[in-house]
Amino acid sequence: MTKQVFKVDGAHSNLGFEVKHMMIAKVRGSFDTFTADLKLDPEDLTDAEIKFIIDVASINTRNEDRDMHLRSEDFLDAEKYPQMTFVATDIKKTGDAEYDLTGDFTIRDVTKPVTFKVEYTGRGRNPWGAEVVAFEANTKINRKDFGLTWNSTLETGGVLVGEEIKIHVEIEANPLD
Repeated sequence: MTKQVFKVDGAHSNLGFEVKHMMIAKVRGSFDTFTADLKLDPEDLTDAEIKFIIDVASINTRNEDRDMHLRSEDFLDAEKYPQMTFVATDIKKTGDAEYDLTGDFTIRDVTKPVTFKVEYTGRGRNPWGAEVVAFEANTKINRKDFGLTWNSTLETGGVLVGEEIKIHVEIEANPLD
């Protein structure tokens, strides 16, 4: 199969994250608005062209006060840096439908290489007859590597916000061709 252009179905896709809170619990959230330029053969991603653009202001942890803080200069500084981006630079097949997807991830004008573990989860037809393909991807980053250093020391010891951010992406996409 040759490469096709795909459009992400935002209603059936998710770009989520989780981070330790107070060293004992987890806070989960998502970015509700993102786009992706996907030019690929879903059966073989090794020469795919992939770029994600994430709207920083769309962060959603189901707590507006926390979301406002995450949009502030203490964290993502959404006013100065309204987008995060990921651009694929290398894709290696690691299994039947599994890949290591490496690319340049940019947060707050800091760009670092990040590798996602990607699984092509399949293709099918939705109830209206349109073809869809689906993927899942996971990675971990250290937020301090991207200049996200704000924290608060707890009176019981430890810190309020963990350094490791787990990122989980679920994509359902439709071919444009």
